[in-house]
Amino acid sequence: MFRRIFLSLFLIASLTSLAQGRKTVSVLGDSYSTYEGFVEPETNWVWYFAKPRVETTDVNNVQQTWWHQFIKNNGYKLEKNNSYSGSTVCNTGYDGADYSEISFIARMDNLGCPDMIIVFGGTNDSWANVPLGEIKYAGWNTEDLKSFRPALCHMMSFLNDRYPNTEIIYLINDGLKPEITGSIKEVCDHFSIQYLELMDIDKTAGHPNINGMRQIARQLTEKIK
Repeated sequence: MFRRIFLSLFLIASLTSLAQGRKTVSVLGDSYSTYEGFVEPETNWVWYFAKPRVETTDVNNVQQTWWHQFIKNNGYKLEKNNSYSGSTVCNTGYDGADYSEISFIARMDNLGCPDMIIVFGGTNDSWANVPLGEIKYAGWNTEDLKSFRPALCHMMSFLNDRYPNTEIIYLINDGLKPEITGSIKEVCDHFSIQYLELMDIDKTAGHPNINGMRQIARQLTEKIK
């Protein structure tokens, strides 16, 4: 009897320890990483809905998203998904609009306390033809942050400082302007941050479909292994 109780208590303690020991993951992203009801804050705009627009995507379940697959398949836990559809890294958006309240640099301090941060951005900066600016690793001002390159530098510097001992991985979408892709690689190298350049992602209306989501999750898993 005592042996049975001891083994039960040991099993409970082991399972609790395992759950607490799982690596936590936060996502800082744009539309590619959204899903209705699964972003924080919940007021963030999303591209993927529980009842999808069939003309734009076949993704109809949160478990089909790249981040959900990656986290589940690798035994991680989601800390926070702060993704916002249409958002740019810098404070300039489409048609020169002010995105200072929804940009990546506006949201980068709201990721919880994760063990891993996955940044998936730059797509809208490329599509919106935002100002590129110049690489600048310190001393940013308001005008600097309206351009992609200095805003990117500011973001990566901040993430390194704000989240010490946190693994950071930058996902680079395929099909971006070469100057956007090249800048991300250069800045990541400067800060010794890992990056993954995605290849041949299957998309509908410019966004990953079910197969594309699988491809992203698979390529990211291969990267970390």
